[in-house]
Amino acid sequence: MTHPFAPTYGPVPPGPLAGPLQLLPVNSEVVAVHTATGAHVGSLKQVGGVWKFKAMGYGADGGMEPGHGPLTDQHNMAFAAPDAAEVSARLLGALAGESGAGS
Repeated sequence: MTHPFAPTYGPVPPGPLAGPLQLLPVNSEVVAVHTATGAHVGSLKQVGGVWKFKAMGYGADGGMEPGHGPLTDQHNMAFAAPDAAEVSARLLGALAGESGAGS
């Protein structure tokens, strides 16, 4: 599968996240969430029929840190479906402090 970006897995550089966020299916119950430039910032996981965002950060050594990263405050935000436009708008909107972006 070809993507408009190269997925990367490691620390996200400081500064604003490049949007829109991109979704890459992993399996039927998990979808990876990446910035427009490819940085992995979390996943959507189907839990009990609801899709929940699981934030992911990376330490200086490159090790994964679940529940961390630039979207930590959006960890467990719920979605009805893994819709890229809605996921991007709500996650990035919440990061920017826009009203109506919460779960």
